[in-house]
Amino acid sequence: MEKLNSHAKLILIGLITGLTNGLFGSGGGTVLVPCLVFLMGVEDHKAHATAISIILPMSILSSFIYYKYNVVDLNLTLKVAVGSVAGGVLGSMVLNKVPVNILRKFFGLVMIAAAVRMVL
Repeated sequence: MEKLNSHAKLILIGLITGLTNGLFGSGGGTVLVPCLVFLMGVEDHKAHATAISIILPMSILSSFIYYKYNVVDLNLTLKVAVGSVAGGVLGSMVLNKVPVNILRKFFGLVMIAAAVRMVL
């Protein structure tokens, strides 16, 4: 029964993450990481890596729908994708070298900065 509850929680977390991503273009980190760490007890580095891993399928599906509704600027997308790929490679190489306490603080600061920017 506990395993069933765990699966149900993960599916619900995934649903909320996907909904957030579809609506706001984010969600992999902002929703998934805190949920995995604090609700599911997943180790921080694994939670961050999991968030990055689910972005691809989630983004492909969302992008297809955005493209279908003609709201994707392909020229802009390709330019940003070049930097994103480079940053993703660098970030994934650095992730396991960053101690958990620093990772949490930095992640928290990024989330606070994003929240303040959205409000202002």
